[in-house]
Amino acid sequence: MQHSDTLLTQLDSNTILQGAKIENRKKVWNKTGKENLVRHKSGRYYARVWSGGKEVWKGLKTSHFSVARARLAEFLKEHRQRVGNGGGKDSSISAKMTCGEAAESHLRNLDNNVRLKPRTRAYWRERLNALKKSWPNLSTTEIRKITLGDCKQWAGKYGKSASPTNYNNTVALLRHVFAVAVETGVIYANPAAVLKRAPLRSKEIILPSTEKFNAMVEVMRNGHGRFSRDCADFVEGLAYTGMRKGEANALEWRDLDFEASEIVVRGDAVTGTKGGEGWRRVPMIPDARAIFERLRAERPHEPLDGKVFQVCECQKALDRALKKVGAHRITHHDLRHLFATRCIESGVDIPTVSRWLGHKDGGALLMKTYGHLRREHSQAQALKVTFTPVPKSADVVPFSVEA
Repeated sequence: MQHSDTLLTQLDSNTILQGAKIENRKKVWNKTGKENLVRHKSGRYYARVWSGGKEVWKGLKTSHFSVARARLAEFLKEHRQRVGNGGGKDSSISAKMTCGEAAESHLRNLDNNVRLKPRTRAYWRERLNALKKSWPNLSTTEIRKITLGDCKQWAGKYGKSASPTNYNNTVALLRHVFAVAVETGVIYANPAAVLKRAPLRSKEIILPSTEKFNAMVEVMRNGHGRFSRDCADFVEGLAYTGMRKGEANALEWRDLDFEASEIVVRGDAVTGTKGGEGWRRVPMIPDARAIFERLRAERPHEPLDGKVFQVCECQKALDRALKKVGAHRITHHDLRHLFATRCIESGVDIPTVSRWLGHKDGGALLMKTYGHLRREHSQAQALKVTFTPVPKSADVVPFSVEA
């Protein structure tokens, strides 16, 4: 009898506890009179729907009923589209998709993009490896279990050791990985979307003067290496045309229009122009025409589809020559900066230089990136600016005004 009384007492206690939990839940969450919309005790509104027998919650990030109702409508529309698409057409995979699976899916999308260069695809794989190394167990973690706090914690640690560029691009990759899960309906918001980009430190490029550039080319040309002359020709070609390294590598004899004194800069999916812009015509400045005529005279029997330059890069030879002449280190791409800067110094207007470089923004990027004129030119131009009134010439006689 005592055992029965004890059992009844325990059952009554469990019933009371469950009732208390239900009552507490009612106090925490309140109905709003709007289907799928509930209000937390803090005043914030949440959307609540059912999908595949599971409850799906979405914070609406507002305490205003009218705003919450509008955001609920957007969420329900998005939810119905995902359900209609079958949640990625494979609910068994999408329900427990790991970050590693989402990352591989994103990389497959990159591989299917024919407009991306192989080096670009390789770079994003490098970023993925850096992400995995800096975030242990990320690949095996279910993507729906990763929170905004997890992303912020990773970003705080990784940002201290990575360069701003690598950090920003790794964050971009992380967002793309989560975007795969959003598209398949695994999650309803990208937890990495709020991660802020690191400010980039602008690179100060100290370009060689005309005298040092010519001395550098001469040192390269007189080198004792097998490709010394070819390296000098390649450097001059980049500096006199403003072409990117990949564009110069793709340059063929048929692209040199000596009659019109123009260069046809072509692009393709592998080595061509940036952004898939196709091709453009660039006028030959006198120095460019001289080097191309000399190269053609030295190799007159090569076919029209033969490459103009005999080397694809020459950074080591360039470094040695710069060191010998006492100039700061520059890269292949800095020779493009040198071309743009020399054009501006020579009085060519910015929109024209922008077209020669293949920009399509009318010169906005050119002014931001290539507008760093050398110090001596800047100082010379500054001497022309004055607020002092210009004195009148002594031999100027004013007209008399008769009454």
